[in-house]
Amino acid sequence: MSSPDRAYWKPAEETLPRPALEALQLDRLRQTLARVWEKVPFYRHKLDEAKVSPDAVRGLADLRRLPFTTGADLRETYPAGLLAVPPDEALRLHTSSGTTGKPKAIFFSRQDVDNSAELCARSFVATGMGRQDVFQNMMTYGLFTGALVTHYAAEKIGCLVIPAGPGNSDRQLLLMRDFRTTAIHITPSFALYFADFLEKHGVDPRQELALQRAFVGAEPYTEATRRKIEAGLGVRAFNSYGLSEMNGPGVAFECQEQQGMHLWEDHFLMEIIDPGSGEPLPLGARGELVLTTLVREAMPILRYRTRDITSIMDAPCACGRTHRRIQRITGRADDMLIVRGVNFYPQQVERILMAIEGVGRNYVICLEGLDEMTVKVELSEAGMSDRPEPMYALQDEIVSGLRAEILTKPKVELVPPGALPVSEGKARRVIDNRKL
Repeated sequence: MSSPDRAYWKPAEETLPRPALEALQLDRLRQTLARVWEKVPFYRHKLDEAKVSPDAVRGLADLRRLPFTTGADLRETYPAGLLAVPPDEALRLHTSSGTTGKPKAIFFSRQDVDNSAELCARSFVATGMGRQDVFQNMMTYGLFTGALVTHYAAEKIGCLVIPAGPGNSDRQLLLMRDFRTTAIHITPSFALYFADFLEKHGVDPRQELALQRAFVGAEPYTEATRRKIEAGLGVRAFNSYGLSEMNGPGVAFECQEQQGMHLWEDHFLMEIIDPGSGEPLPLGARGELVLTTLVREAMPILRYRTRDITSIMDAPCACGRTHRRIQRITGRADDMLIVRGVNFYPQQVERILMAIEGVGRNYVICLEGLDEMTVKVELSEAGMSDRPEPMYALQDEIVSGLRAEILTKPKVELVPPGALPVSEGKARRVIDNRKL
């Protein structure tokens, strides 16, 4: 599919020839190394241990000589051990919270705040968004980067911005109707929830709303889920990737081609490594994404192990942008489940479920006992009405599909629409109560 409108935010930066882009990356990498060597004792020590000085980096291939940074490093240096500017030059603080222990504190300078909004503005325009759009931000405002960064990005473009936040579906619908919202920013789980809400209230988004596009992020999701969101909301859903450690959303984003996410390589260096050994993988191989900031002032980060699993797409994109793309994230290295000795990701379960006719928009994976797995699956309204007989055939179809995908046979429990807990924020898809 060719882009109907090859709009760019800053064409010179987005279409920079690869040799010039790689030269810019090397120059910025060397500046970043000099900065952390001088300003951040943590990195000075790590580089000394690795026997690498900033002057020793002469090409991008030398990147692999640098030490990794992990989430544990960010927690251990909390609150300000990685700060590269005086405290009074830090303008904003966000945190990326984990399930246990200390959060990861991420500092932004004034330039960092502007850069993060610039990258998101670049990303939005790549999808066809312009100043005529009305942007309803349905993400959580606060320490999470997702809402604020995209809010400022949409304002840069000149959109009317509605800082709705998550939840309160009645109010969300009211705002969409009254102000003719054209673009939304939303988690995939809330998008599915809101699609159910519209259906239950008899609202046809194609006839009654002005929605055109949804920017979906903060949770991994599958292509099948994307199709359900698009069908339920009457939009084109654009995949995006970001993390607080790299300035939040706008690290990588789909253009109108929707064939992978352009990772903005003038701001980040990317690598793919084996998540077990840490060794680099060949181009096109799927593995853990590692990112290095190139223009971050307040808190530069070297070779950050994101734990996100993807691969690099090296082929040119029809949109004309020269920044390489990554495939959609298929899971996190630390989210991998092991059941009866078999490794798989929750997204593999979702991919199978969302592609089966009669399955609704909600499910949960329950792990109990020593290694017992039950997948509870809501039926759609059509699935209930179209199957007057017992659901054995549908149940068998789900079991067979899951067994082929994840190589283990779970129990499948079919439940009526609305029977499972719903969330207007991030969904909890796995409940692990095993006694291992």
